[in-house]
This record gives sequence, C-alpha cells and structure tokens, in this order.
Amino acid sequence: MKVGAVIQARTGSSRLPRKVLLDLPYGSGTTVLERVIERTKRAKNLQEVIVATTTKKEDDEIVEVAQKKNVKVFRGSEKDVLSRYYGAAKRWNLDVIVRITSDCPCIDPTIIDKTIELHLKENADYTSTRYFPRGLDVEVISFSALEKAYKNATKSYEREHVCPYIYLTAPEKFRIVYYDAPSELRRPEIRITLDTEEDYALLCCIYDNLFWDNPFFSALDVVKLFDKKPYMGLINKKVRQKRVFKTLEDELMEAISVLKLQDLERAAAILEETLKNTRR
Repeated sequence: MKVGAVIQARTGSSRLPRKVLLDLPYGSGTTVLERVIERTKRAKNLQEVIVATTTKKEDDEIVEVAQKKNVKVFRGSEKDVLSRYYGAAKRWNLDVIVRITSDCPCIDPTIIDKTIELHLKENADYTSTRYFPRGLDVEVISFSALEKAYKNATKSYEREHVCPYIYLTAPEKFRIVYYDAPSELRRPEIRITLDTEEDYALLCCIYDNLFWDNPFFSALDVVKLFDKKPYMGLINKKVRQKRVFKTLEDELMEAISVLKLQDLERAAAILEETLKNTRR
C-alpha cells in the first residue's frame, strides 16, 4: 500500500498571482510552498510527496522549489487539475492519494496522518476533513476512486477542483467518510489559507507569533493564538472562500452575498432580479 501526498501548485492564481512564492515568515527567503512541503513531509503515513504543477513556462519556478526540497514533480494541465492528480498518482504507483493545496502553509501533519488512518480503517474511497479551520483541509482518495472520477467527470468544476465528482456529482458510487474536527479544533470560522493580500497579512502574523519558537507549530497552537488575540480574525474577515457551485442559482446567491458584503446594493438588486427570472 503506497500512500503519497500530491500538492497542487501554480503561479497563476487569479486573486493573488505568485502567492505560493511569497516569503513566509515575511522577509525570510523561504516561500509559502516550501512551508507546505516541509510540513507535509513530516506526516508519518506518507511514502511519497509530489508537487503537481502546470506545463507553463512561468511554473518552472515551482519546479525549482520542489527540487530544492527534494520532492518529485509532475507537470500537466493548468485547468484540468484532476488529470494532474491522476497522472501523478499513476506515474508513481500510488494506491492512496492525499490531496494538499499549496496555499495552506499551516497544514498540520498530525491531521494528515489521522485522516489517512481513518481512510484505511474504514476502507473508504474518499475521506475528507470537516469543521477544522479553513486551511487545514485534507482529502484522501483511493486510486480506484480517483481513476473513476478522471474517466467520468465532464464538467469544468469537476476537473478543476479534483473531487466534486466523488462527493457532489455521484456520491452514491463511492464510500465517503468524514474526519470531523475534535472539539478543541472545531473552529471553521478561522481562515488560514492564502488567496488574498489580507490572507497573507494574517499568515504573516501567525508565523511571526509562532514560527520563531517552534517552526512546526500545530493546529492547536494556531487556535490558541486566535483565542489569545481574537482581533487577528478581523484581518481577513471579509474574504470569501472559493466554493464549488453545482447550479447557476447557487452561484448567483453567492454573488449576491459578496456584493452585499461590499455594500454594492444596486448591483446585488440586479442579480436578485436575475435570480427571480431564472426561477420562473
């Protein structure tokens, strides 16, 4: 049984380009991606760590970081991330694939290990964390499930986000298990992933407070820091997490919420009218 983590990474992020190449801590000369790799490699149940990036020239820098950290690299489609995962898993003969995203530099290896253990114990096709702070997310997929998704997923969001075919489109075809956060870590309102400048500012604060005493601080250390300094949560409070929407109605409802959050009431009203028309 070969278990490997595949870390998806690219420089072309829409909201914050080159975000995974930013320094963390600020001015340290060590990138966000390096922090993700370092922390992932500490998981005890992994036999392989692979960075999956695109074939685009600008992502040569991603390859250089991966080589610097002595992990394998797979290059594939920019938009079809599902095919990237499938290609990486097939090339290195992975039986179980752990999906990690490169914008989560607080990823906790203990959570990775516990998610893998639950997946194997339950003989699951797909196992995902729930209710943890956003940015500690782990998905574990058996190769057979990944292959089924690769061969059957047809919608763009199924290909871009890797796992929606499994848990959203055809959940009845898979054994799906969830690893729910224990009470001390059940803080889904905390956002410690990197999509915007506000997210980066918060992550710099976390690292400035925790990294110098313990470079491999835990998820619990982060939660305790937020309890001690609750104002930190205000830094990226208005940032909305990217989500997968199955229908146009769901996507319009999210767009209306975002517009209202920014006090763009007239634009929100136009979309609300559009939504009413789609329901007729």
